[in-house]
Parts: sequence; structure tokens; C-alpha cells
Amino acid sequence: MIRTIEKMPDSFERGTISRRQLALSLAALATGAQAASKEPELKAVSINHVTVRVPDLHRTSQFYQEFFGMPLKQQSAKIHILGVGNSFFGIEQGGGPGATVDHYDFGIAGFNANEARAKLRKRNLKIVDSKANDSFKFHDADGFQVQLNAPEYVGHVG
Repeated sequence: MIRTIEKMPDSFERGTISRRQLALSLAALATGAQAASKEPELKAVSINHVTVRVPDLHRTSQFYQEFFGMPLKQQSAKIHILGVGNSFFGIEQGGGPGATVDHYDFGIAGFNANEARAKLRKRNLKIVDSKANDSFKFHDADGFQVQLNAPEYVGHVG
């Protein structure tokens, strides 16, 4: 980073960047350094899975199994969980004619459900499941449903 900063005045003096570009670049570097030094409240280390709701569970599941070679790992009458490397793809039977993304899931380093819920409550975010210890969902600031759990979470169709 120091080399980058040292090169900026030279670029300005040579006329390859304007005074405004120099100021904006220095501000961006300072902001990035501050953001990088902040410890996140929860450290997402993986996208554990994405779950969709579809009009025809079996048709969609068969497509992903055949086209992408995703093995069926778990199933119930309304849910199929397909393997994708160390992650999975959830497919749920929907109630309407269209397909939607139901939720996405982040694997959290050192996941502790009660600590995570406390941090979400501080931000006044709506928690969907307030009792489960292995995994739970909440609505983010834009209203998306997000699930949190340990990175090793493998889902359940129960």
C-alpha cells in the first residue's frame, strides 16, 4: 500500500491523474484501510447453500441432477437437497406458479446461535426462528431471508 501511495504524487506531478483523482484515490485508500481493520460482527466463511421454491419440485430436481450432476443427498415430499461440493442446493415445492429464491445461507466462523441473534437484535433485524441452536433465519436490511449456521451444516428436510 505504501508504494501505491508513494506513486500517487508522482502521477499527479506528471499529469497522468488530476488533483481531484489524487484526493479521491487517497480517500479511498484511507477508507479501505479503516474498513479492513474493523472486525466484522459475524464472519461469513462460506455460502453454505441457496434454497429455491419452484412449482414442480420433481421436474426441477431432476433437471439439476441430470444437467449439473448434483447428487440427491436428502429428500422429503416437499424438499430435495442436492450436493454441490461441500455445499448444497435446496429445492422446495412452492405454492404458486412462479419460482423464487427462498433464502441463502452463510456458514459463520465459530457459529453461536445465541450470540448471532443478539448481534442481529442490536440492528433491529427480524429473526424468523428464535430457538434453534444449529441454524436459524432472519431478514436482512433489504428484506431478504438469510440463514446462518456453522460452515459444516448439511441441512435437513424435516
